[in-house]
Amino acid sequence: MNFPQQMTALKTIATKEYLRFIRIWVQTILPPAITIALYFIIFGEIIGKQIGDIDGYKYMDYIVPGLILMAVITNAYANVVSSFFSSKFHHSIEEMLVSPLPNYIILLGFVSGGVARGIIVGTIATVVSMFFSEIQIHSYSVTLAVFILTSILFALAGFINAAYARSFDDITIIPTFVLTPLIYLGGVFYSIKMLPEFWQNVSLVNPILYMVNAFHYGILGVSDIDVTTAFVIIIGFIVVLYYFALRLLRIGVGLKP
Repeated sequence: MNFPQQMTALKTIATKEYLRFIRIWVQTILPPAITIALYFIIFGEIIGKQIGDIDGYKYMDYIVPGLILMAVITNAYANVVSSFFSSKFHHSIEEMLVSPLPNYIILLGFVSGGVARGIIVGTIATVVSMFFSEIQIHSYSVTLAVFILTSILFALAGFINAAYARSFDDITIIPTFVLTPLIYLGGVFYSIKMLPEFWQNVSLVNPILYMVNAFHYGILGVSDIDVTTAFVIIIGFIVVLYYFALRLLRIGVGLKP
């Protein structure tokens, strides 16, 4: 299969993945917008007034980047984990595997769907946040880069989860017991400077902390973590997860009886 044919195949898979979640937008796009609005009302309006300023920003303004990125993370992950596992469950993935398609085209096709959903939901979350906070973006380039890289990273993570999953219950274990705790402990609702030194050091092990803080810098211009270090870690995770996912696809983990 030559390069133009590969690109046509990639476009076809990506379009399928996009249409898959956009057709049921009431289930995939609308709920995150409502959830984000509730977070702003409960944490920003009610609890935020009791907390005061953080790094010179009102609490409502401070949590905007974290809440937007949380929407990106959960939706990029959820789209790929559900889509790829459904393809396994219905055996449609087998048709792709026996075709001349390179494995990386299949992987990128599924990941592109997760990235698209993450970006769309993240954009909607940004629009919703404008009703609660006056956003003044500090660096458009950093904000956009973190936006896209985070979507890619968690789309890949969702693919890996789906590859190992043996049942629909398995695709909820990682989001419930791993992803959600990491998000809530990743500086979405607080600065790690507010923690005792021991817990600050523990927080540095959490990769989501680096994404959230890089996004904080992009929007607010403040960060608890060096932004360059954050980008190195994000890109490093993407590279590792990409080659790991590609290997799983090549050796057929979760695809063979």
